[in-house]
Amino acid sequence: MEDIKYAGIAAAYKAAEVLRSWYGHLDGVEKKGEIDLVTKADIQAEAVIIETIKAQHPDHSILAEESGRQDRDTGKVWIIDPLDGTTNFSHSIPWFATSIAYAENDEILAGFVLNPINGEFYTAVKGEGAFLNGRFIRVTDTADIKDSLLVTGFPYDIKNCSEQIIKRVENSLKSSQGLRRFGSASLDLCCVACGRYEGFFEENLKPWDTAAGVLIAKEAGAKISVYSGEKYDIYKKEILVTNGKIHDAMISLMGI
Repeated sequence: MEDIKYAGIAAAYKAAEVLRSWYGHLDGVEKKGEIDLVTKADIQAEAVIIETIKAQHPDHSILAEESGRQDRDTGKVWIIDPLDGTTNFSHSIPWFATSIAYAENDEILAGFVLNPINGEFYTAVKGEGAFLNGRFIRVTDTADIKDSLLVTGFPYDIKNCSEQIIKRVENSLKSSQGLRRFGSASLDLCCVACGRYEGFFEENLKPWDTAAGVLIAKEAGAKISVYSGEKYDIYKKEILVTNGKIHDAMISLMGI
C-alpha cells in the first residue's frame, strides 16, 4: 500500500494547490442542478488528481464526480471528489475538501481528505488506524445522546424530501446537545473520526462524497449504517455515522 499512499497524498496536495489558486476570486460558476454547482476549480483539481494517479497507476480505474467513470478491468479504482463543498468554496467559506479513496473489488483500502485552507489532512489505510496530520485520532466515548454534538447535511433535491428531513432535524435538535450543518460530507465524517462530533447523518450522497471519509471514520472506531441500522456501502442513498455508543439512539431519531 505504500505506492497507493504516495499517489493519494501527492494527488491531494496537488489538488489543494489548484483550489487555493482559485479561492476567493472565482470567475465562473455553473449549475449541474438547481442548487448543485460546479466551478473551474472543481474541473481543474479533478484533472490534476487523475493525472497524478494515472502517472503512477495507469491500469487503475477512476470514478470521479465531474468526469465520471473511466474503467480498466483490474478491480482497482480511485474514487474522487476534487472539491467537496463547492457551494462553500464559491462563497469564499473556508470549509471544503479534496476527497480521494482507493478501492479493490469494492473494498475501500485507503482514504485521503484534505482541507486546503486550514491544512487539516485526514488519512487512513485499512487496518492501520486513522490520522489527522500524522496524529492518531479516535471517536469519542460519549454515551448519552443528550451530551452529543451532531452534524448533518441537506441534499440538492431537498425540495422533494423536505418533510422527512425537517423531522429528523427536529428530532436531533430536541435530543442532543446541538446540531450543525457545514456543507461538506467528507469533512463531517472526518470530524466524527477525530471526536468533534458524536454523530453524522445525511441522504442522497454519492460514492465520491463518502468513500474516503467512511474508511477514515471506521479506522477511528466509528459505527456506520443506513438509517435503519442495516449495513452501509458507498452506493446506498443514506448514511448514519456515530461513535458507536449513541448509534441505537440515533437510529430512533431517524424515524425509520
